[in-house]
Amino acid sequence: MTTVIKNGYLFVGGQIMQADLLVKDGLIAAIGTSLTGDSVINAEDKLVSPGLVDVHVHYRDPGQTEKENVQTGSLAAAHGGFTTVCAMPNVVPVPNTPELMTKMVRNNDQNGLVHILQYGPITIDEDTDEIPDYAQLKKAGCVALSNDGKGVQNARTMYLAMQKAQENNLIIAEHAQDDALFNHGVINEGQKAKKLHLAPITELAETTQIARDLLLAQKTGVHYHVCHVSTATSVELIRIAKSRGINVTCEVAPHHLLLEEENITGDDAKFKMNPPLRTKRDQAALIAGLLDGTIDMIATDHAPHTAADKQGGFAKAAFGIVGSETVFSELYTKFVKTGIFTLSQLLTWLTIAPAESFGLKKAGKIAIGQPADIVIFNLGKKITINTADFKSKGRNTPVKGDTVYGQTVLTMVDGKVVFQIEENK
Repeated sequence: MTTVIKNGYLFVGGQIMQADLLVKDGLIAAIGTSLTGDSVINAEDKLVSPGLVDVHVHYRDPGQTEKENVQTGSLAAAHGGFTTVCAMPNVVPVPNTPELMTKMVRNNDQNGLVHILQYGPITIDEDTDEIPDYAQLKKAGCVALSNDGKGVQNARTMYLAMQKAQENNLIIAEHAQDDALFNHGVINEGQKAKKLHLAPITELAETTQIARDLLLAQKTGVHYHVCHVSTATSVELIRIAKSRGINVTCEVAPHHLLLEEENITGDDAKFKMNPPLRTKRDQAALIAGLLDGTIDMIATDHAPHTAADKQGGFAKAAFGIVGSETVFSELYTKFVKTGIFTLSQLLTWLTIAPAESFGLKKAGKIAIGQPADIVIFNLGKKITINTADFKSKGRNTPVKGDTVYGQTVLTMVDGKVVFQIEENK
């Protein structure tokens, strides 16, 4: 059985070209013109991209499945055009052992609609100084290490973790947060915190840990990846580290590109996230960091919560927002249609860059022999972000009601259609 995707604009090798794409036995079999197949998908006037790659999602499975599970999270990913994601280990129980890791990997494979790769924890239960057996976790399917949601507080613990990660060729993906400086804050330290009388979060909670960890990474040689950078100082620290040959990559979350603290309309927890929305200066530095290559990729930090979790304003609500289903259309509309980014740049940050940085050889590109992980976007389609259309269990987003362009028409994983928009929508 073969399928040909005809008349589309393909993103291939960092460039956009008009061509047909032939899919056979779950793989990309040919790229060219006038291709034929047993079935045809007409992509005329549409963008045909490699499936997007997200190295930072939270699927809450097991233990918190009232918020999300592998099936709903992966369907949300497919709805947003993602075909490969990396799931964080802050679940219950944390996959500290090879047995628990094996169980999670099996659940990801059996119930996921997209490729779900699994993080293991840097430390046991993410809040101790005990380091799990990285070799056994990797053997069980662990793709990288993170305590996301919590920073590693003890410098010696992080140093030992980096040494062991380097020995096992595993990435350390750090949520940089010094708890003593974070000090139970709920919003960025700035004018909004003062106006709303809310506990502030100093940027030092992020930047001092990044500075520490970059020196440890330099000493150990480990691949150190910084999750969701959010400040101008963080960007500059990473820029300097890269210039000195330190093995560091980093990501920025879409909400830190789209929003800054002045967009917060009041004591509304839909704007509560960690790291928090920063200043306009920080936002500008993040955009500049992407454009000059300091920031390697965009990752959603998709963090679904129940409606109850997000009640009580900034002081009481949980941190986090969902992002899988809105990232491409939001960023395309705000940055590509306005000429700040090119379409090829945006696609690179969402496909090629994360795949290459994390060594995902079967993701992020359209090439003959590659898995047919494909997404088709209708760039001319204007839509309104409506949480009722979400496939995620989470509805916690500050972009509800936005008018955007770039609707996901179809998502294919290993040659199988896992999401397709209804024609009348």
